[in-house]
Amino acid sequence: MKFEQKFAERAIARSLATTILGLLLVAAAPRRAPPPDPVQGAWTTQDGNGVIAIAPCGDALCGRIVGIRRAPGAPIPRDVTGASQCGLTILRNERPTAEGDWLGEITDPRSGKTYGAKLWLDRHGNLRVRGFLGVPLLGETQTWRRFTGTIGEGCVPQ
Repeated sequence: MKFEQKFAERAIARSLATTILGLLLVAAAPRRAPPPDPVQGAWTTQDGNGVIAIAPCGDALCGRIVGIRRAPGAPIPRDVTGASQCGLTILRNERPTAEGDWLGEITDPRSGKTYGAKLWLDRHGNLRVRGFLGVPLLGETQTWRRFTGTIGEGCVPQ
């Protein structure tokens, strides 16, 4: 009987030691940053003439123009204030919703008007961008595709 009792006590002690060691290893493991949200990255606008980079800005996401397709030698388009559109932030304050999409604002770089903006990924991995007045029902949706090229000198997508 003593042998069986000692054997059981040792088995319990080994099991407890293994569990404690496992917990210590998990606690000591390096913490990985959460993966970026799938809407982050560079996107080609629906007309193919712009590239928008979506990235964190504070506790939200923002999107800025990083590429503008134009005729060779043509100047970079200007916004309503006369500033270059290259580098202009057009998506602001995009925050996730319970439905899995993002809500914020989008500014038309040509007119300077700001609208509500809803972002989501469709089943093909394309970014759907809906600009709207007041409520998303009153708006228009564009489909942006992942940008896979590079941006050359002067904000030119290649």
